[in-house]
Amino acid sequence: DSLQSFPEAFRVGMAARADELLDHGENDPKHWEAPFGSELVHIGVSVFSDSEETWRRTVDLARQHYEGFSGLRVLVTQDFGAQPGDLNPLGYKDSIGQPAIEGCGVEPLPGQGPPIKAGEFILGYPGESGAPLPAPQPDVLGRNGTFAGLRKYQSRVGAFNRFLQAQAETEEERELLAAKLVGRWRSGAPLTLAPTQDDPALGADPRRNNDFNYAADQDGRQVPLGSHMRRMNPRDTEMEVLADVNLHRVIRRSTTYGAPYDPNGLSEQDDKTAHGLFFIFISAKAMATLEFLQQEWINNGNFMSLGDERDPIAGLQKNGETYTIPQHPVRRRIHGVETFNVLRGGEYFFLPSLSALKWIGDLDMEED
Repeated sequence: DSLQSFPEAFRVGMAARADELLDHGENDPKHWEAPFGSELVHIGVSVFSDSEETWRRTVDLARQHYEGFSGLRVLVTQDFGAQPGDLNPLGYKDSIGQPAIEGCGVEPLPGQGPPIKAGEFILGYPGESGAPLPAPQPDVLGRNGTFAGLRKYQSRVGAFNRFLQAQAETEEERELLAAKLVGRWRSGAPLTLAPTQDDPALGADPRRNNDFNYAADQDGRQVPLGSHMRRMNPRDTEMEVLADVNLHRVIRRSTTYGAPYDPNGLSEQDDKTAHGLFFIFISAKAMATLEFLQQEWINNGNFMSLGDERDPIAGLQKNGETYTIPQHPVRRRIHGVETFNVLRGGEYFFLPSLSALKWIGDLDMEED
């Protein structure tokens, strides 16, 4: 009965929702790495720390807890962590611009916008609709819990670098194109505030690097409408297909694995190297939110009047996909966009509260 109180997408798992997530072609679950999508994964443990020493000590502590338990088997482990300069596998500073949460006790940073209702992220509290979302039962299990999604991507660094080389003649032109694809320079400086050249000091300043809107750039001449950042958080963009942006925000942590980004990597071997990112996100309706983002904002352009154009960074591209950069007097259409991040696995998890974990630990399983 408790299991049936969870959303269907959670019960069947991410792989079974491939059609709803548009995980086709290269991203099809049949191409995923084991054990993702196998129905064998039951528990996920992620350890984040501000130092390698503390991280290793915590990992060892976790290992001591699970070793020796009957019926418990480790299926896969993966080391990941921040790269030099906090750059992701394609060379961009990442994880900028988290949503502000109402009642969390942390003052919003400039540019985060009005705080979003806690119920969008934690079960048991009113969301943006004014009512709490349905929570798993019994109440002691669901209340204060939330859902987490994990998606593992392999970054095709060689293809990305070759694409930039083919589309721009000079290093300056390539860096500007790279910024136009994301909406930020590699340093994290937003194009809205630094439209013509990078500003690393701006990118490193959390009180400035997210403090902007698109009120004066509705046509996308500074930040293209189809750029990754503008798709994932349209802010005050006038959209063709209306949507409440606050209903589709997630708390996210993208973290890298494998070798750091190599700007000189141009070979097909660089596409096959095991490096990429884990996209880990939290939302009280994680499954529905991810399906919306995949269907409407990542792998579609209608909401921005861009037709079939897809997210140039996260999208699953068809052959010869295009990307539009508005400019005067004639827009620029770039051809040959490829899938630069290929999905290698994913799972949904329920993240219980501390009180729920205590309740689970106190259950007398022999009586059940």
